This record gives sequence, structure tokens and C-alpha cells, in this order.
Amino acid sequence: MITVRPKPLSAYPWFIRLFFWKQKQTYGKVLEPGLLWGRSPWVFATVALLYGALNRRSSPLAPTLRSLVTVRVSQINHCAFCVDINSATLLKRGVSMDKIEALAAWRDSALYHEDERLALEYAEAMTVTGTGVDDALRQRLKSKWNEDTLVELTSLIAFQNLSSKFNSALDAPPQGFCIVPQRTSQATAD
Repeated sequence: MITVRPKPLSAYPWFIRLFFWKQKQTYGKVLEPGLLWGRSPWVFATVALLYGALNRRSSPLAPTLRSLVTVRVSQINHCAFCVDINSATLLKRGVSMDKIEALAAWRDSALYHEDERLALEYAEAMTVTGTGVDDALRQRLKSKWNEDTLVELTSLIAFQNLSSKFNSALDAPPQGFCIVPQRTSQATAD
């Protein structure tokens, strides 16, 4: 059950309605989490701008890598909305449904290449309570990516944790962008 109800569109400030217009142009509808974040207009605007900065075309991280990381963090945080929309983005970016379905158990799959495995390991270490990022992982990350790229990856993972935890806590529902069958796996456990 959703914890907080959206307000009527006309009740949001004009500058937030501009974000909603853009969502409707991009996704065909206003996103439920946007309506929730929009209850705090300045926070919503700031979060939306941060998302735009992380998802820009000139990011040093490949678009598919960014999306894989966001889906995995969303799975760990039990954000049905985030898994839905980010899986749809993965499909649009050319990733197969088999690879998306195997994401929760990526360690056991041959579908993921070295960069993806390292980024997913880092995402899990940052997301799962009690795991943490150790020096050995930091060294492997630094041997793969320069410091600017590592800051981008860290920021993306941190942002997705913010977003997916917010959406999950308020029970933002999936909006039917991508139906991914649930696989039972140890990897989905916190």
C-alpha cells in the first residue's frame, strides 16, 4: 500500500509541472515517484538535476553499465518501480532479456563481462549493509577506471540507493515499463 498519496497535478508548483511534462514526453506518463518527490518541490528539483547529471550522454560510464548498476541496486533495495523502469531502459539500450533476468545472480552467469562484474560487485558492496568496500576492491576499481570515472560510478550507485530506498519505503508501484520474471536466488537477499 502506498504510504503517501500524490496531489492533483495542478497542486504542484509550475516548475515541478515542467518536470512532469518532460516525464510524460519521455515515458508516456507522469512517474509515480515524481509525484511523491514533488511534494517537496526543491528536493525534487535537486534530485532531478542530479539524476540528469549522472545520466548525461557525456558520462564516462557506458549507458548499459549505468543501467545494469541501477537495476542491481534497485533489486537489492526491493524497489519494484526502479527495477521496472531501469530494466526497460536496459532493453532500450540493447541488453537482452536473458541478461536482465540473470542480473540478480550475475556471479553465476557467463553473460557479464569483466567491467560489468567489477561495477556490480562495487554496487553490492556499497548497497548491502555490513558488506562495505574494502581496500582490495578499491585497488581493483582504480586499476580499471581513472579517479574521475570512479567518482561517477560511486555517485551513480549512491544516487540509486537514495532513489530506490525512497521509492521502496513509500511503496511506489511499478508502472508496467518492463515485466521481468522474478527469479529465486540467494543473490537477491540482503
